[in-house]
Amino acid sequence: MNFQSNLEYAKQLDKLDQLGGFRSQFHLPTDQFGKPHLYFCGNSLGLQTKNTKSYIEIELEDWAKLGVEGHTEGTFPWLHYHEFLTEGMAQIVGAKNHEVVVMNSLTVNLHLMMASFYQPTKSRFKILIESDAFPSDKYAVESQLRHHHFDPESSLILWSPRAGEELLNYEDLEQIMAEHGEEIALIMIGGVNYYTGQYFDLKRISTLGHHYGCTVGFDCAHGAGNVALNLHDSGADFAIWCTYKYLNSGPGSLSGCFVHERHANKPNLNRFAGWWNHNKETRFNMRQPFDQLYGAEGWQLSNPPILSMAAIRASLDIFKAAGMPALIEKSNKMTDYFEFLLSDFKEDRLKVITPKNQDERGCQLSIQIKNADKTIHEKLTQAGVISDWREPDVIRVAPVPLYNRFEDIYLMVELLKHLPHD
Repeated sequence: MNFQSNLEYAKQLDKLDQLGGFRSQFHLPTDQFGKPHLYFCGNSLGLQTKNTKSYIEIELEDWAKLGVEGHTEGTFPWLHYHEFLTEGMAQIVGAKNHEVVVMNSLTVNLHLMMASFYQPTKSRFKILIESDAFPSDKYAVESQLRHHHFDPESSLILWSPRAGEELLNYEDLEQIMAEHGEEIALIMIGGVNYYTGQYFDLKRISTLGHHYGCTVGFDCAHGAGNVALNLHDSGADFAIWCTYKYLNSGPGSLSGCFVHERHANKPNLNRFAGWWNHNKETRFNMRQPFDQLYGAEGWQLSNPPILSMAAIRASLDIFKAAGMPALIEKSNKMTDYFEFLLSDFKEDRLKVITPKNQDERGCQLSIQIKNADKTIHEKLTQAGVISDWREPDVIRVAPVPLYNRFEDIYLMVELLKHLPHD
């Protein structure tokens, strides 16, 4: 597309944007004078939807009026509340309804998945992750290795970029698998790398891992609500994601979980059991033996936190109205426009390290700063741009299609152009 580098053009793009009206459904952070900040941090914490308050208030009212009866008599009965999220979440991540459940928090779900899908033996016990995985993923897999009495120093295999590069290469992964595939029990990759914004080919990785007899899982925290994950078609054994980034559910909110349907009815598959993955029909007949639920629901443990789920339901209703295909189309256009503006001025201090190919990225662009000069990020913040800095040398910016405008992108780049040099 032939973009132009002027404010009038950015405003024209916004006028033609069929999704532009969704911006009004979000609370925008403002400065002390009420002027909205340029918010590019949806990859870290999504903005609050204006319907969130009313969705939560319904549950507060039912709790006040009904007490315990809200479990069965509420406007949205609490016993079944997680089911109200299933279809919308499955559409977002590209899964069948019975493959998806919302429960717990991200790293808790990762451990629950590894309890089932990391089953080491004396000859097959290693775990493969990307070298710059999100720290909590690395901590989690290292602790699983130690739990099974393996040394992470020798049992954790890292898929690393080549010297002088930032992005990961699939040929290098294929070489690792050719050398170590028979020793690897689990491949656990971030679906979209938090640092570079590289979106991995989930199906290619799953197919490769399964060829060598490994189980394959993905942390899609930076992918859910951002890219077309197509989890069912990927063939992955499991995936997890948070809902507070692109899915706008609020700080510390719940996680989503995907378990491929081929594992839907395996009573002998190792897992923890609890109150909420027991048969719904006999759950309250307290003296029945455990009867595991079918599908992803069979990994639940506890009854769901309703107020947090109400915020998720509020956001999912907006996603349903917008539609993931339209959101991804706009996201690609916005990110292409952002990259065009960044490349349109010559600035040797800045380098975009996110892949240029639309199929290999979402809306996040990672801008590498020469000499790790964090003062550039600090000056942007002072100028009213909310982005984030990731050590050692990257500013992450994410133009989210539900609430960011093309004008926001133009104004942010103009501020970047005119930052004073020290």
